[in-house]
Amino acid sequence: MKATADQPLTHVLDPSLAGRELAFGQKAAQLAQLADLALPVPDGFAISAAALRNMTEQIAEPLVLAIFGEVAALAGRLKRGFGAAENPLLLAIRTSAPPGVPNSIEAVLNVGLNDATVEALAAETGDINFAYESYRRFIQNFAHVVLGDDPAAFEDVLSLYKEERGYVSESELRGSDARELAGRFKAQFASNNGEEFPQDVNTQLAACVLALMRAWNAPRARTQRKLQAAREDASLAIIVQEMVFGNLGDDSGVGRAFSRNSQTGIARLSGEYLPRAQGPDLVNRLRQVLPLQNGDGTSLAQEAPAVFSLLQNGIGCIEAQLRDAIEAEFVIQQGKLSFLSAKPSKRSTAASLQIVIDFVNAGLLTREEALLRIDPLSLDQLLHSTIDPDVKRTVIASGLPASPGAVSGAIIFDAEEARRLAADEQSVILVRPETLPEDVRGLHAAAGVLTTRGGMTSHAAVIARGMGKPCVSGASSLRIDAAAGTLTAPGMTLKKGDIITLDGGTGQVLKGEVETRKPELSGNFATLLAWADEYRRMTVRANAETVQDARMARDLGAEGIGLCRTEHMFFEGDRIVAIREMILADRERDRRAALAKTLPMLRADFVELFEIMAGLPVTLRLLDPPLHEFLPEGKVEIEALARALGADLAALNRRIQDLREQNPMLGHRGVRLLLSYPEIVDMQARAVFEAVVEAARSTGRPPIPEIMVPLVASRAELDLVRKRIDAVAEEVQKESGLNFTYRVGTMIELPRAALRAGDIAQSAEFFSFGTNDLTQTTFGISRDDSARFIGEYTSKGIFQQDPFVTLDVEGVGELVHFAAERGRAARPGLHLGICGEHGGDPASINFCESLGLDYVSCSPYRVPIARLAAAQARLRNLR
Repeated sequence: MKATADQPLTHVLDPSLAGRELAFGQKAAQLAQLADLALPVPDGFAISAAALRNMTEQIAEPLVLAIFGEVAALAGRLKRGFGAAENPLLLAIRTSAPPGVPNSIEAVLNVGLNDATVEALAAETGDINFAYESYRRFIQNFAHVVLGDDPAAFEDVLSLYKEERGYVSESELRGSDARELAGRFKAQFASNNGEEFPQDVNTQLAACVLALMRAWNAPRARTQRKLQAAREDASLAIIVQEMVFGNLGDDSGVGRAFSRNSQTGIARLSGEYLPRAQGPDLVNRLRQVLPLQNGDGTSLAQEAPAVFSLLQNGIGCIEAQLRDAIEAEFVIQQGKLSFLSAKPSKRSTAASLQIVIDFVNAGLLTREEALLRIDPLSLDQLLHSTIDPDVKRTVIASGLPASPGAVSGAIIFDAEEARRLAADEQSVILVRPETLPEDVRGLHAAAGVLTTRGGMTSHAAVIARGMGKPCVSGASSLRIDAAAGTLTAPGMTLKKGDIITLDGGTGQVLKGEVETRKPELSGNFATLLAWADEYRRMTVRANAETVQDARMARDLGAEGIGLCRTEHMFFEGDRIVAIREMILADRERDRRAALAKTLPMLRADFVELFEIMAGLPVTLRLLDPPLHEFLPEGKVEIEALARALGADLAALNRRIQDLREQNPMLGHRGVRLLLSYPEIVDMQARAVFEAVVEAARSTGRPPIPEIMVPLVASRAELDLVRKRIDAVAEEVQKESGLNFTYRVGTMIELPRAALRAGDIAQSAEFFSFGTNDLTQTTFGISRDDSARFIGEYTSKGIFQQDPFVTLDVEGVGELVHFAAERGRAARPGLHLGICGEHGGDPASINFCESLGLDYVSCSPYRVPIARLAAAQARLRNLR
């Protein structure tokens, strides 16, 4: 009862289709591959996806006849008869979905049993109990899959019968019991459906095929595919095979085998085996299972060493053929082994790295193939803590998975309080409606961040990712009352100091402290990324402005800094006081005096960054946010500032009001601010160039500073700012006696800048695409408010992905393409990169490679992801 190489499982009902997986789905194609390897596979055939497409009401007569013909041919090969009173053929009907498409549709087993064939099966096997148990299983299975009956109704019949007889378990049932129970199951079937259980085996077969197609096209299955980013209209094939029985005696059973450890990837056969059972019994685990091999206790290897040896050899053969770690389902019928499936196994990221490196070392994979096997985003598992998968979760809210990792801590609503408690070594979660630039010190101190507003590229999300801290944003079901010190979730109110856990990988907020697993980096991680570096063309930089971020980025392989948001440096210590003094000054002389206080502090920061990135490019964005973001909002804080500066409180309040804008994102910020206050440009440029001189002398490897002017819309704006930068550079070179190289460029974050890139490139030596703001200004969508409706847009198919997560190639991408093409036409040596959050997204990185950008820049913890994604993009482009 097995297929051979000349009797393949997949019978091509539609020979015009090429490729087994395309025509017959992944499961059928893999079984055919096993048959090609001469491994024992139950004989059968597959019905192609093309033949079954759109069949939910009835099966076309030509297909029905073709199926019946194939069953007859199968019966002939096996010298059996479908529905025959002697040597009856029984069938298993299973679904076969395309690769990567979720499929949870239940199989139908024992098809072909009726009142006559069950007696024939009993006579053939000499086991009445087995035959009628199989019939009973089929009635329940058919009722559930074909007619939608609740299986619990049949379980109640079985439980009641055992109670009547005083039985404790099914193992006490005998032949007469099995007959009686089958009769009761038929009665339950008739009671449920108003008709008798069908005795015609062809009717059974056609009904099963049609039911599987209905289940595949049902709303539930379509939703499952959509949730897992698979095509809702994906096709389905169906496999029809001879039954093999794992419940036919003590020398029979079902099992699942794994060629490698799912957590480590180490090669050792493992799995489980359940004697005297069919497939569903193993899933439901109604009895104790045996391991496949065990040094001390009972195992399949000890109970049936010959069968175990065949299984071990078969698994090794399949792994070598598929060139991947595999998981296989098998049946043993009276000591004979059959494989029911074999597919790549699920595994941790650490295991995936071990597996591909083992296969490369064994000559089964090339390095290029190994690199393409690893999902870049899965590397996050190796860089951040994760919640133990075995612990119970009490979910109080869900938001967006804005920054990966898992952490527990006390609820704190104030950034300064978070700093104080963190200084006392307390783990705290900063909980805010949204975060502002002034919260950055609290963000640094907190173990994690939770916001009730904001999207994947909100301030909290971007900063948390840069710091490698877990963040859940946009948890809109939560209500914060900072004054009362409460956080209210549906049906629950938590207080300041209560412990919660954030799962930044799923976006879940959990009650209490939950056990987490610490990340572990192995030598395999470094090996894989070293291979990636051999193949990628684009360099990978990091978005960083603190020493900690820069060091982490460098340790993870960053080749420079692609975005240093210099405004974040102004919130530390005495600097914020000096900046506020500058903002409130009426005269340029006073503003310059205030800025002079910050110059040595900024210079020291830049020196540290340059020393860490010695000899590498460092892109420093000049002051970008509007000035009101540096001023306090609360009454108490405003009064404290007035006292600190000796300012008139009324005048201070007026100044704060004057600086407020209706739409600050499109207001007095970026280059517009720098043109209004050129002394800011002078101070920042001097701090940069003096730091270059100092770092060059301390390291012997001069950095390559790239001064970036934000929010430019025209060349004239950039010309005016560049003139001041160049003048400061000339002054510092004369004062220091050191000539140094630097570049001046701009961030392309406005559609007009992209369209006028050829003109702007006359003054810019590099473009850095700020795709966060470019996406906002192209769509007219605020990234901080988009979480309220982006989910609806993606669910309705308006957006395929959140455009703030994966670059919108058709719109924003077209602007990037225009800017790159026109910019390089005007200045052939123009350096091009991307520094928005898209710089760490694999799909966006692939687009950047296709345009020939020079680098991508991303959060430090995304650097390994970007390195691998850039290599994969290069390999795909070469292909």
